[in-house]
Amino acid sequence: MKKKIAIIIERANIALGGAERSVFELAAALSALGPKLHILAAKGRTNAENIHILCRQRPGKRTCYRTFKNALTKHLAENRYDIIHSVLPFDFADVYQPRGGTYAESVIRNAASYDCKSMAAYKRITAWANFRRTTLLRMEKKLCKNPNGPIVIALSRYVAEQFKRHCALDDSRLRIIPNGVRIQTRIDTAAADRLRTQILAKLNLKEADNPVFFLFVANNFRLKGLAVLIEAIHLAAASQPARPPYLVVAGRARSSKYRHLAKRLNVNKNIIFLGPVRNIQNALSITDVAVLPTFYDPSSRFILEAIAARKPVITTQFNGATDLFVNDRHGKVIDSPRNIPALAEAINHFTNTDNIQKAAKAIVADNLKEKISIIRSAKQLMAVYESILEKRRP
Repeated sequence: MKKKIAIIIERANIALGGAERSVFELAAALSALGPKLHILAAKGRTNAENIHILCRQRPGKRTCYRTFKNALTKHLAENRYDIIHSVLPFDFADVYQPRGGTYAESVIRNAASYDCKSMAAYKRITAWANFRRTTLLRMEKKLCKNPNGPIVIALSRYVAEQFKRHCALDDSRLRIIPNGVRIQTRIDTAAADRLRTQILAKLNLKEADNPVFFLFVANNFRLKGLAVLIEAIHLAAASQPARPPYLVVAGRARSSKYRHLAKRLNVNKNIIFLGPVRNIQNALSITDVAVLPTFYDPSSRFILEAIAARKPVITTQFNGATDLFVNDRHGKVIDSPRNIPALAEAINHFTNTDNIQKAAKAIVADNLKEKISIIRSAKQLMAVYESILEKRRP
């Protein structure tokens, strides 16, 4: 008989972002290994038989913790599952695997992303005025202190350290399963070629100009470090490298502030803002290097997708995705997003064609594509499920 697994997520909508997409990709990978997967969500628009929307009639885009918990309790009383896997801090789950690290760390790092020190302090203090956030933080700490609570699975060593530091979680209940992404992706060559032609035209470039395109993808430009990246592009371009660096920015966030910064630094001709891009693989296929000088990322899907596309990467130590590649071999890891000279140096390193090719070859030689596969993540997760079920058996 197939195992029946429930995965709890607040909103069943992959259009919302990386966390939701990641959960659905993981569910598909787990299903391919044999168990029957069910998604339990508060909100969402779907008629799929294995996706249960429990708070559909509630108004608003989000559902409060207690309302969702009550709906889950009712559903679980009427339906039996072998494993309950939650991305939200519910202590009745067998497995707790947050997709965004700990709530405490996210508040701290979000505040750190503000340039103004007084604004950073204000954000850090007022974060606790958010009732929803404080509820989730309190429930997370309570779950970790409960000796009979769920196994906690961290997406990276960075997240594991957060649970030890902020929640005093015992090692016996902590597992690390590095994040994974789909590695078998299709590229629409014609659409990718059109995108490159569009980029070249808007930047007034020809292929003969031999540009190096650095791709930045995010929906929160501030948190992911776009301002410091623009300053680093300015510094890198000023050193007049053999191949000129250009920044390609993709994402839904407002760009006016960053366009003004680029113009003030006189690098607006080196930067193009694409807005939302439907197919990141297309964009990766026609650019050279992925860059994300993030202030906080438990394990960036964008960086992992870039590695799957055999592209060198630049990011910071505040990105858990650094577990899955080697600094100075497959890319560059900056100690802090505020270290603009180091970021500019990393950019200049990859304005050298040989350095791009060496990193790309190392990614292939070290089989990083398989290491970052969502299938690998699913297999490791299944092993955790089996260990939980084994302990239940008499």
